[in-house]
Amino acid sequence: MKVFSAFIVLLLSVAFQLSAQVYNPVSWTFSHKLDGDEHAILQFKAKIEKGWHVYSTTIEDGIGPIPTVIDFQKMEGASLVGGIKEPKPHKDYDPNFDMELLWFENSVTIEQRVKLNAPFAKVVGELTYMTCDDSKCLPPEYLAFEFDIEAAVKPKAAAPAGEPQLPQKADKPSSQTSEEAAASKPNEVKEDSDNKEESGGLKNPVKWSFEAEKLANGNYVIRAHATIQEGWHVYSISLPEDDGPVATELKLTGGDYELLGELKEIGEMHSEYDPNFMMDLSYYADEMTLEAEVKVNGTDTVHGHVYFMCCDAEMCLPPDEIEFHLDPVSGSIIGPKVEVQAEDENSDTLDSGESDEDKDETKSLWGIFFWSFLGGFAALLTPCVFPMIPMTVSFFTKQSKTKAKGISNAVVYGLFIIFIYTILGFAVTKIFGADALNALSTNVWFNLAFFVLLIVFAISFLGAFEITLPSSFVNKVDQASDRGGFVGIFFMAFTLALVSFSCTGPIIGTLLVEAAVHGGVSGPLVGMGGFSLALALPFALFAAFPGWLNSLPKSGGWLNSVKVVLGFLEIALAFKFLSNADLVVQAGYLQREVFIAIWIAVSTMLTMYLLGFIKLPHDSPLDHLSVGRTLVATFFLMFTIYLIPGLWGAPLKLISGFPPPAFYSESPTGFGGGGGVVANQTAIPEGADPSHCPHGLNCFHDYEKGLKYAKSVNKPILLDFTGWACVNCRKMEEQVWSDPRVLKVLQDEVVLISLYVDEKTPLPEAEQYVSAETGKKVKTIGNKWADFQIKNFNTNAQPQYIIVDHGSLEPLNGTAAYDPDIEKYMLWLGKGIKAYESESH
Repeated sequence: MKVFSAFIVLLLSVAFQLSAQVYNPVSWTFSHKLDGDEHAILQFKAKIEKGWHVYSTTIEDGIGPIPTVIDFQKMEGASLVGGIKEPKPHKDYDPNFDMELLWFENSVTIEQRVKLNAPFAKVVGELTYMTCDDSKCLPPEYLAFEFDIEAAVKPKAAAPAGEPQLPQKADKPSSQTSEEAAASKPNEVKEDSDNKEESGGLKNPVKWSFEAEKLANGNYVIRAHATIQEGWHVYSISLPEDDGPVATELKLTGGDYELLGELKEIGEMHSEYDPNFMMDLSYYADEMTLEAEVKVNGTDTVHGHVYFMCCDAEMCLPPDEIEFHLDPVSGSIIGPKVEVQAEDENSDTLDSGESDEDKDETKSLWGIFFWSFLGGFAALLTPCVFPMIPMTVSFFTKQSKTKAKGISNAVVYGLFIIFIYTILGFAVTKIFGADALNALSTNVWFNLAFFVLLIVFAISFLGAFEITLPSSFVNKVDQASDRGGFVGIFFMAFTLALVSFSCTGPIIGTLLVEAAVHGGVSGPLVGMGGFSLALALPFALFAAFPGWLNSLPKSGGWLNSVKVVLGFLEIALAFKFLSNADLVVQAGYLQREVFIAIWIAVSTMLTMYLLGFIKLPHDSPLDHLSVGRTLVATFFLMFTIYLIPGLWGAPLKLISGFPPPAFYSESPTGFGGGGGVVANQTAIPEGADPSHCPHGLNCFHDYEKGLKYAKSVNKPILLDFTGWACVNCRKMEEQVWSDPRVLKVLQDEVVLISLYVDEKTPLPEAEQYVSAETGKKVKTIGNKWADFQIKNFNTNAQPQYIIVDHGSLEPLNGTAAYDPDIEKYMLWLGKGIKAYESESH
């Protein structure tokens, strides 16, 4: 046991030490904005953590630190105009170099103006910078950048008469003249195409409205306001440039204008872990506003668009572009017109893929109540609580004049127990809020802190030391219980809660976090209600039937055994929180194999303890094994054996969600995990790409190539509309497609075409077009397949599975969405294949 404890301490110290040595105080983003028809401004933006600074571009190289340098290595269709522009730097003494230096703190935007000599321009280069704080400097960083710039379109004529005009808002109180006040009235239009109800299964959780306010100086403030459905979010305008989501942007693309200042984003920004991209990201929930000040020259219409991406906790929709037009003549914002379509409630689908929030919440709350009730029952069997049952019941029956009075007092005692713990759940919700606890559940430091807390409690459960509340406080509460009536009974219940804290504390803490994360605002209340009900029920029942006390087992060594078992379970659960922290930062210290190995070790130790091979400090002599102890030991022995294949890629579906995902592994097998299941392929068809397909299947990522192959082998097509950031897509691939029967069908009986709607690879210029369905420009491969899905199947949700013929895109058997029921999916596949064969193929 000492070796195991030492291992835990060593692991903790290494984890904290390594995390403390990794610094990344500066994040850069690269963007551009058009400056008229023939120019663009390249922007290099840095966000700098407090206490750190980045040096100016004007520092002489070779004397002190390395200055910030922007090296333009390749320019196609563009040429530099003037030099680099930076804001006024901060000048102060730098102890690292013992001299006065120029630097930037908090944030900085460096700009370079370029002239556009072609419709499309590309600028490629490298940014070098160095960052220091007051005591140390980090090595220089070299960041590659690339700008793809589309030149501004020529100004279009003013919007024709008949375009929708919104009524003007009421004037704001000011000292303007009547003419100035009339000119300053903001005009607003809501973008109809994105404010329509979801039709035919189309998900449209973000609604944009646009507003133009004319200032007294003649300039305009353009505002784009997003109203976001509950559970969804839209990303900030500033995101790290990597494989994450698309940053929101507002761009002006045509007209005679000057953009004044930088684009502003207004709203409550959240900077939290995003499970879709497994990184910390900045985003807005509920609503956000983009604001830009523009000087308009002349009367030509100014054209622009908002480009954004939205996600919920499990999936992301393809990036979307909403156009708007500012008419300087009327001072109004004009948006495209799309008729609202009624929602089709009779779509032929296996599963709509949309969850019923009320049913889900009810189901979640019942689950929380059930597990909390079990937690209360476990706490009841600990040495802190169990001996209190006969003592308390005997007190009530002896002190009460009648049996009925004793029963009523015991029932009131139980109700006070429920009241005290439920108030605790209410206080947690009121103080922190469900959103705060949910955010904490994905916070690195919270998970590390909770890991340490659970380990400390677990070691206490194992008998190393006792955790108790201050005795003076407990004694005062106990003295108050001597009062008669309801007040005395209340303090008796309060005393029980305090005395039992060392046993119930870790159980309650775990339940509160899980309840808040999965049950929303009601979760902690329901969780504490279930926990306290299990704790209070025996007191009321044994008071009503005192004869039952004789059937209770006597307090003894078995109570300590229950406590030790809970201690081992706390250790296993603690590593789930450490795994969460490791996943958030992608540290790679606690990958799937290591996590499973730790659980195997804990389960093995627990089995050996129950069988009597391990003795702990407070254990009683074990002369023989009871039937119950033997059965529990057998269960944990079977669980240990079940876990072992997971070291070599077995899916371990019984504990799905606890270990890190299959791809977060030392030796991942197959794209997207799948427990090492790999299709037995022969020749790879032309155009297929098994290296980027689940389980090594010969899937296609281009519809035309897949269609050509399907015709040559006379097989139906299974269209798989998916996304790189689609969590439910990965779950289907890991839990359903990994089944040998499903895998055989996907390999032998259909041609699988997986189309990624969030693929960011740009289409060649000649292949870009404006969608006839949405009126938006299709620029990327992901845009193309998203438009393909909307056009042919009137939906934009993923995953979506459709079996089609070669001659048309009419579904042969409806469509399927996320549903982990393997039998249901097999039945759907079989019907689709039979429908294909019945058409004389």
